[in-house]
Amino acid sequence: MTEDLQLQPTDIQNKIYTIRGQRVIIDRDLAEIYGVETRVLNQAVKRNIERFPEDFMFQLTDVEFHDWKSQIVISNALTMSLRKKPFVFTELGVAMLSSVLNSKTAIQINMSIMRAFVVIRQAITTKPTNTVAELQTELKELKAYIEEVFTDYNDINEDTRLQIELINQSLAELHTDKKRTDRPRNRIGFITE
Repeated sequence: MTEDLQLQPTDIQNKIYTIRGQRVIIDRDLAEIYGVETRVLNQAVKRNIERFPEDFMFQLTDVEFHDWKSQIVISNALTMSLRKKPFVFTELGVAMLSSVLNSKTAIQINMSIMRAFVVIRQAITTKPTNTVAELQTELKELKAYIEEVFTDYNDINEDTRLQIELINQSLAELHTDKKRTDRPRNRIGFITE
């Protein structure tokens, strides 16, 4: 994953969970994104534990761990490797990781993760558009346009109106004449027996 330094926010958004009312990423998902083993990531954090207070990182309780495992579909191979309750990192904790994992790759990946958090925050805080009000506005505009068109039609002079009526009558007569010619006709010519 580290070869692709331009992670898409959607790649990361699927790894963000809400636990204790906070959006967090599980340590194993962060390790996968950074391209390191989970134990290596956790060792780096433990060496710098003073940088990770409770609002930056916390370990799941037994209940939270059970709930998290039941929310996601994971194979037996993955559950076998989940012997310990994982640590989870809040947005602040992920930002702090860039100082602990001080490499250009870690910084680039960290920026992608922070962008994913921002996208989620914007999606949650953005008010949905009022489509009913928009439709009402469009309907009013359409009604005004139709009234304007019919007003223009009613404003044409009497001569033009008579010409249009004559054209419509002629078209109607042509249509009825065509219906008369569609009947089968008697054959003309010599009849052979």
